[in-house]
Amino acid sequence: MARPAFAPIVRAHLARYPLMQTEDLYKLCHQAALGSEHAVIDLQGARDWLARELDGLSGDVVEPMIDPISPDRRILRVHLRPFVAAAGDAEELLQAFVQTANGFRGTASQLKRYWTAIVELSRRGEMPFAADDLERFLDHMEAASFAAVHHSARYQAAYRPSYRVVAREFLPAGWD
Repeated sequence: MARPAFAPIVRAHLARYPLMQTEDLYKLCHQAALGSEHAVIDLQGARDWLARELDGLSGDVVEPMIDPISPDRRILRVHLRPFVAAAGDAEELLQAFVQTANGFRGTASQLKRYWTAIVELSRRGEMPFAADDLERFLDHMEAASFAAVHHSARYQAAYRPSYRVVAREFLPAGWD
């Protein structure tokens, strides 16, 4: 069952990113359940965005390059700092990202199951978030049709997230 299996992912992210906020948890659930946030229509724009991001990277590598974020390990974050350190092929990553954005379709019910796992962790005292606040947040997001969100300002300032969400099935052989 996905619910219990999501808890270790959440624990690992809280350990790596202790300044996570509610919206960062939601973003993790959203990506794990739904994949990329939207279809990629402008391939050149996506290519240019990736090139600019890769050119502007700095700082230490603290994340794994391949970071499974769904319990079935189908959905991953490919972190760009270790990707650059490993001399990754930007065009291969771009193709995996585009294929995921255009071909992977998750479900809102899966997102809700993942969020339930987070609420359960909170009720057990394993998270620095109140369960009632988490439930209210999800109610708000459900009313907004489970819209995608940005990382919190606190998370962005502390961790400078730089990754692409991809489905494992679209990664080139040998990446993991």
